[in-house]
Amino acid sequence: MANYTFPDFDWEKVTKKGIGGGYTAAEKADLEKVYGETFSAIEEKDVVDALIVGITDREVLLNIGFKSDGIVSRSEFRDLPDLKVGDKVEVFIEKQEDALGQLVISRKKARILTAWTKIEAALETDIIVDALIKRRTKGGLIVDIYGIEAFLPGSQIDVKPIRDFDVFVGKRMEVKVVKINHTNDNVVVSHKVLIEKDLESQRQLILTNLEKGQVLEGVVKNITNFGVFIDLGGVDGLLHITDISWGRVNHPNEVLNLDDKIKVVVLDFDDDKKRISLGMKQLEAHPWDSLAETLEVGSKVSGKIVNIADYGAFLELKPGVEGLIHVSEMSWSQHLRNPSDFLQIGDDISAVVLTLDKEERKMSLGIKQLTEDPWTKQDLLAKYAIGTKHKGTVRNLTNFGLFLELEEGIDGLVHVSDLSWTKKIKHPSDFVKIGDELEVIVLELDVENRRLALSHKHLEENPWDTFESVFEPGTVQECTIVGKNDKQVTLELPYGIEGQALLKGISKQDGTVGEVGEKLSFEVIEFNKEEKKIVLSHTKTWEAPKDEPKSDKKKPAKGGDKVKLPEAEKSTLGDISALAALKDQLESEEASPKKKAASKKKSDEA
Repeated sequence: MANYTFPDFDWEKVTKKGIGGGYTAAEKADLEKVYGETFSAIEEKDVVDALIVGITDREVLLNIGFKSDGIVSRSEFRDLPDLKVGDKVEVFIEKQEDALGQLVISRKKARILTAWTKIEAALETDIIVDALIKRRTKGGLIVDIYGIEAFLPGSQIDVKPIRDFDVFVGKRMEVKVVKINHTNDNVVVSHKVLIEKDLESQRQLILTNLEKGQVLEGVVKNITNFGVFIDLGGVDGLLHITDISWGRVNHPNEVLNLDDKIKVVVLDFDDDKKRISLGMKQLEAHPWDSLAETLEVGSKVSGKIVNIADYGAFLELKPGVEGLIHVSEMSWSQHLRNPSDFLQIGDDISAVVLTLDKEERKMSLGIKQLTEDPWTKQDLLAKYAIGTKHKGTVRNLTNFGLFLELEEGIDGLVHVSDLSWTKKIKHPSDFVKIGDELEVIVLELDVENRRLALSHKHLEENPWDTFESVFEPGTVQECTIVGKNDKQVTLELPYGIEGQALLKGISKQDGTVGEVGEKLSFEVIEFNKEEKKIVLSHTKTWEAPKDEPKSDKKKPAKGGDKVKLPEAEKSTLGDISALAALKDQLESEEASPKKKAASKKKSDEA
């Protein structure tokens, strides 16, 4: 039999009982020596060689030269499909004896210990390991080396970016151990380092022979927003987006694809940093050199809008040849708008060459020049003659007035003082807003300087000619207090005009003062037609005149009390007639400003 089990003998009992005959001390020693030589000296936690002496469907019997054979599950030999009796394998000794006196061994643990020993040796000695790609994982591949799973990052598979990891699954690949994390039992390997070592000599050869202007063939390795990285055979160069084509390129993938083979020219390189700048458009002649000789200032050109900025749009006449259409050259209107109000990317339009510099490769264009300048039209003087009425759109507001667009290219200024006869407007925004339509009359036309003075208030007659007879000093008017500051009060008078009063002029007879929103009677103190100024006072309506005669003083009565007698109010026929005339005049003025003037004239004649 292949398996022998020898129980421990109690030699003293055997000698005393005489079982199997008696043994002398010398015989016993010889027997122990012979018995001991049949076994190998083993220690627990060791890895030893074992001989396969038996195989069943579920178990494998192994002899390690110990007093008993070990049994290992058949599942631990799945990596050996051709396993047979007589083969040798390594096993790990877990226990020399278990509770049943059996030897406990494991091939799996032996493989793990042996594998880690080999992996550590591979890291220290920098040797190449053959690995089996087992499966794909996030960011790379899982490989098997010596029965241990290791991680192969995607960036370490090749010097070129790998887009499909699945093609490597099930294949074998040579790798190098680059990192071991004993805490997590993680192993990181790399195949890229082997390729880089092979390419180092080729890279040095390329860098040694590299020079500006040299034309090379390369493969598109990576595409970014700012350019393309080209593999020149072990050395990478950058093809910037601006050096791909003479035309405008929004993204490199519009022109190039991954793995494309292209020819490039060396523009510059840095030996220390190993940076190489490449160009592709430089292999072709510049489009500006092929422009027609007949192209000059004033020529009409056609093209496509390729870019729009805040200040204008770029018109591409041909790939690599662009001209700027400034926003001021898009319309005869002096009101500048956003270029996107006129043009869109992709529009096919015509334009006129305004400036041309072939040496600097710059060109400015205009599209408003395709139409007639409105200021040069023959009917301009008649159309906008002084006194003619027009309606326009408010385009801009300033502190001194507003600009009104009467038609495209024809703008006029309405000064803030020409907005209203009656209202004091501090800023045009108090009267209109941008986009409003406003009716005006032409005050002045200067074709040479392209100036047009307009007015809104002159659409009506100057009402201050009539107000002069309505708001004579001494007349009393019903006014509303609409504003108040530290110095004066603003009043709203009849006919929608404004007047002013001093703070002391709004004191009332009961000792209080007028408040904003309150309606009181005010006496006109001053009327200035030229300055359109009316000054009034409420206090004057109830204060006694200063030149009124004082009443005679009476002697104080007994007891020291002074007795103040009321002053006699004197009325004359002349006063009564004047008041009646004033009443008739006010009633007539409220009916019609024209009747007011007529009434005043009759009064003067009388």
